[in-house]
Amino acid sequence: MSTPQPPMQQAAPGAPYAGYTSPIPVVRTHLGHALASEWTKIKSVRSTMWTLGVFVLLVVGIGLLTGALVANSSAEADLGDENPLSLGFFGLLLGTICIITLGVLTTASEYGTGMIRTTMTACPTRGRVLAAKAIVFFSVAFVVTLVAAGFVAFAQVGMLSDAREPSGEEWLKGTVGVSLYIALLGLLSLVVGSIVRHSAGAITIMIAAVLAPLVIAMFMFASSLEDLRQALFEYSIPNQLSIFYANSLSESGPSGWDPLWIMLGVTAAAFAGAYALLEKRDV
Repeated sequence: MSTPQPPMQQAAPGAPYAGYTSPIPVVRTHLGHALASEWTKIKSVRSTMWTLGVFVLLVVGIGLLTGALVANSSAEADLGDENPLSLGFFGLLLGTICIITLGVLTTASEYGTGMIRTTMTACPTRGRVLAAKAIVFFSVAFVVTLVAAGFVAFAQVGMLSDAREPSGEEWLKGTVGVSLYIALLGLLSLVVGSIVRHSAGAITIMIAAVLAPLVIAMFMFASSLEDLRQALFEYSIPNQLSIFYANSLSESGPSGWDPLWIMLGVTAAAFAGAYALLEKRDV
């Protein structure tokens, strides 16, 4: 007769089985792991190379073309005391569409493909995932914008030999300041993509937010709407972007570094809303 075996001891829920040691080392995950994961994603997808490539092409191409046209015409003498770095505004304004697109795709594309389920399984702490995406994207957008805007600024000052030398504050606002603003605009797009969870819809919303206020204000002819028209002009994103070059569309409204603080406040509020929705909704 066989000897009866003692019953197996069942471990408490969540506790390892007695007498068993996993050969796989257990490592407590942290934000660094999420950052590494998001960096791998953003550098390995083709949309990043396409959007940033077109962005650099627009900023550098239009910036150099504008500087060359002004340098080879009598318009250079008409610059007077204007900031010569302001010629880089046109390329940056068009380039914002690329940054907006990449920001939306960083979050919304994962919902479209279903990859978000894998992401949340690997990192169940949803706030950590959103924070990692935001940090990685903001860093990439800021560095690329700073390099492109800085190159164009130095090139334009070199081409416009008769223009005045920009001051230290103008250099800071025309390179670092405008790069921070555009990176925050892209971060706002990332947050909107997390809220909407649809790439085309979020891109449409963000492009409308950039262009619609200025376009609508241009067709407000009624005197009763003058205050609204003025507000749309002052707080439109193209006007706030031009303030970094001291070329505001109006004498009132934001000035100096105000656009950066406004964009920072709007992005922070949107980020808080996206975090709250992310914790409540299913993936």
